[in-house]
Formats: sequence, structure tokens, C-alpha cells
Amino acid sequence: MNLSDSSSLPAYELGQVPRFASAEEAQAFLSAKGVKYVLAQFVDIHGVAKAKSVPLAHLKTVLNEGAGFAGFAIWGVGIEPNGPDFMAVGDLSTLTPVPWQPGLARIVCEGHVDGDAWAYDSRVTLKKQVERLSARGWTLFTGLEPEFSLLKRSVSGELVPCDPGDTLAKPCYDYKGLSRTRAYLEKLTEVLREVGIDVYQIDHEDANGQFEINYTYTDCLTSCDHYVFFKMAASELANEFGMICSFMPKPFANRPGNGMHMHMSIGDGRRNLFSDKTDPSGMGLSKLAYQFTAGLLAHAPALAALCNPTVNSYKRLVVGRSLTGATWAPAYISYGDNNRSTMVRVPGERIELRLPDGSCNPYLATAAVIAAGLDGVERELSPGDPANENLYTWSPEKLAAHGIGVLPQNLEQAIDALEADTLIRDALGPVADEFIKLKRMEWLEYMRHVSDWELKSYLEFF
Repeated sequence: MNLSDSSSLPAYELGQVPRFASAEEAQAFLSAKGVKYVLAQFVDIHGVAKAKSVPLAHLKTVLNEGAGFAGFAIWGVGIEPNGPDFMAVGDLSTLTPVPWQPGLARIVCEGHVDGDAWAYDSRVTLKKQVERLSARGWTLFTGLEPEFSLLKRSVSGELVPCDPGDTLAKPCYDYKGLSRTRAYLEKLTEVLREVGIDVYQIDHEDANGQFEINYTYTDCLTSCDHYVFFKMAASELANEFGMICSFMPKPFANRPGNGMHMHMSIGDGRRNLFSDKTDPSGMGLSKLAYQFTAGLLAHAPALAALCNPTVNSYKRLVVGRSLTGATWAPAYISYGDNNRSTMVRVPGERIELRLPDGSCNPYLATAAVIAAGLDGVERELSPGDPANENLYTWSPEKLAAHGIGVLPQNLEQAIDALEADTLIRDALGPVADEFIKLKRMEWLEYMRHVSDWELKSYLEFF
């Protein structure tokens, strides 16, 4: 191939991301598009994007040796100040322009230490679980549904919805709320579609200032890469518009929180293995799907720690109601046919895990989901009968009579459950212990914090 001849470069149309055979081909293509720098990007243990900006001429170094980082400066990678460098090695298949920042591209990287893939790296952890599926000839497909809040600070410094007119008590699908934020939402949609993230619908959610953008499913590793890119785009574009884009699980106490529902199915290259149109329950699920679901239910308390990893997460997973009439978040370890009050919903020939929220590390959450689901398959577990009623209205006695447990109600309970779940911990490897250590520190700091509520309640009470 003559790389000086632009006609020999990969075809590129809006929404079609080229695949490069070599660093040289990628450099020629990106240079022709005006790209001068590449973000060598990975995530820390919290799922937060970290990066170095690398001149395009040094792309080959990122692919072969990696961009170097001081490991101790990164949350949760298990490297002390006297330890080796954390080398972020790029995955060429993920290289794309960054449409909202002309002249910049992004490549997803994985951590390597002393030349080997690093077990503390979240993407490396997920790939190990993906390999377990691949050994069976299976691929886990996921569709992630990110909810987020568009906010701003008032003159007094209070966080409020970006649209002052967004005040309805039940604002879900509100036309005015959607219309008045459309400039931002449409810009975000355009930049995502430009790099092949196929957005197919946008809506105003059930909290003031809350939105959801849906894009099509893909293999679970790519889904996680897309989710991180989505958060990068959403946050930076909001900043350009003078807004704050927050994925905080529960920014307002009396409103629904920000979830990241995970739709999933398993395929073998020919068909959806979760689908069975002869399912006598009428839900259209196969035996494999039921067993996978049973694994999720069996490990739900430990999954909560990975899917809901912050103190604030458990303000979302509450037993009770919201001002709009429902929290839309699960509180109970359950599944049901199109039942949005259960932890696992069956919308038809796939399952939807409604547990994760916007603060989760998608790679770690997905890795834990695979481990839990495969445990259900390997042990041939049954999820029991589906719950097809509104569980928000059930009494504790009725829930107990049906064998439905309650999810952890705070971060400490969830971390205790993860620590006790040796199967999930073994699947995640050393990153599980690092995660538990950091989250126990987070819980301790929270418990020592003196809140405004405490000052209002106790300062002059006694």
C-alpha cells in the first residue's frame, strides 16, 4: 500500500470507524484528517478515564511499548512509589478521532508492567472473563443505558437542573425538558455517531435535569470502551455548554437516581443463545438464560459492590418510594417479566440487569457479571418463579414468604458481601482485594464525616 496516496487509505464515512492494519496506516489516515495528538487512555479502579497526550508520530510506541505512568499516582493499580512504571499499551482496533476536539484521537489502552498484562488493570480483568466465554464459543453482548444529570450552580452555589423550567413533579419523557436541552443532546449524539456509537433514541428521564441516550449493543468489551468514551464526551461537551454532566447515582434525595442498566445476551456467532420462543413461561428465554440469571441472583450482594461502588449508590437502592411514584431502581434480589421493580427484567429474548449505576467501573462490573452468570450455568441453578407484581408495594413479610431478599442497603454491607464471595473475588483476581481496601477507606471517611443534617439536627438540640 502506498501510504502517500490518500486513495489507498481506509474508507471513512460518518458512523463508520476504520480498522487499521498497522500503525503506519493509522498515522497516514489520522494525519490526513488533521489529527496531531492521540490520547492514550485507560481507566483507574473507579472507572475514571486517565490519559496522556501523545504526538501522532509516536503512536507506534504506544502500540508496542505503551505510554508510561507512575503507577502509585493511579487509584488501585497495586504499585507502590518504589514500583515499576504502569505502561498503557494501545489496542489499535479502538483508535478513533475525538470529534469534539479537532486534532485529537483516542486509543483504548491496557496496563502492562515489566512487559506483561497487569492483573490490576480493569480491562485486563474483563478480558480474562471474556476468554472463559470464548472457550465455550460464546460472546456476551451488552447494551448499556447511561442515565445522567445535566446541572448547573445557582447564584447561591446550589446544584440545580440546567433548565430552570424543568420543574415538573413527574417529568419523564417531557417534551419541553427535552426540547430546551436539545442543542447539547444533539451535539452529543452527533459526536458519538461519528465514531460508530449508534445512538438510536434520546429521552428526558424521571428526575428533573435527567436524561438518557441509548445506543446499540455490541460485544461486552467494546460496550465498556464505548461507555467510557460516552462519559468523556458527555462531560466535556457539558462543560463547553456551561453545564455539569453528572453520573452521580443520586444527586437529589427525593428524585430517581442515575442508573446504567445492562442488557445482555449470549451468542455463538449464529444465534442468540438466550432466546427460546417455546419457553413455557412466555418470556422467550432459554435454559441457559435462566441459569445465567440464577447466577446473578445468587451473587447479587457481591455484585452490588461492583455495580454500585459508592456511598451515594445506596441512596438509589432504597426500599421505598420517590416523589415521582417510583425510584426505578431495584431494592430486591429478584427477576420478572418486563418488571421494572425487579433487579433483573426480561424485556424479551434477553435480560436486563437494573442494578448498576453511573458510578460503576463498567469493566469490573461486567467481569463480575460474567463470573456470576457462568457460576449459575456451571451449577445449573434455577432462578425460581418470576416476580411479576410491583415489588415496591410488597411488605417485608410477603417478600420473605416468596424467598426474595433485599439488596445491601449501604456500601459497607456490599463490601462485606463481596469479601465473603470467594467466587467473585477469585474471578476478579488481585484487583478485588484492592477494591475492597479502597472502598473500606471510603466508607470509614464517610462515617467520620459530619454532615449538614447532623449539624441541623444536633447542634443546639441538647
